[in-house]
Amino acid sequence: MNSIDLTPLYRNSIGFDRLASLLDSALRTDSVSPGYPPYNIEMLGENRYAITLAVAGFDQGELDLMVEKGVLTVRGKKANEEEHRYLHQGIANRAFERKFNLADHVEVTGADLHNGLLTINLVKEIPEAMKPRTIAINQTRDASVIEHHQENAEEKAA
Repeated sequence: MNSIDLTPLYRNSIGFDRLASLLDSALRTDSVSPGYPPYNIEMLGENRYAITLAVAGFDQGELDLMVEKGVLTVRGKKANEEEHRYLHQGIANRAFERKFNLADHVEVTGADLHNGLLTINLVKEIPEAMKPRTIAINQTRDASVIEHHQENAEEKAA
């Protein structure tokens, strides 16, 4: 697998140290991850998202959601059931694990299981300290120059 050279990004960006490892992890995960269970990622608003996984056949107690170090992990494990003799089995009931990397300040706000779909709600809440703000430019240097000129003008007038 080829690696991505992010050197141009680092020349004029600060604080993107984790970007290379996130990209590497995403590329590795996509190449080996099976397509089960299928899922959607939806943008509900400017800072609201939802991940919906098709988990037909799983009960609430057989699903586990966990967030650790910016990674949302969804696991499903079927409880021991009696042996079935299928003539055809098209509904997968196998255990699974899906991982989603969350950006900074993205928090899971809840999850719902309805009609075989697990919907996980997320919101991006930017802290007040990180929101854009206007920086005042001090004019003390210019003010002292003006005061100096005013003093010189008063001395000449006297």
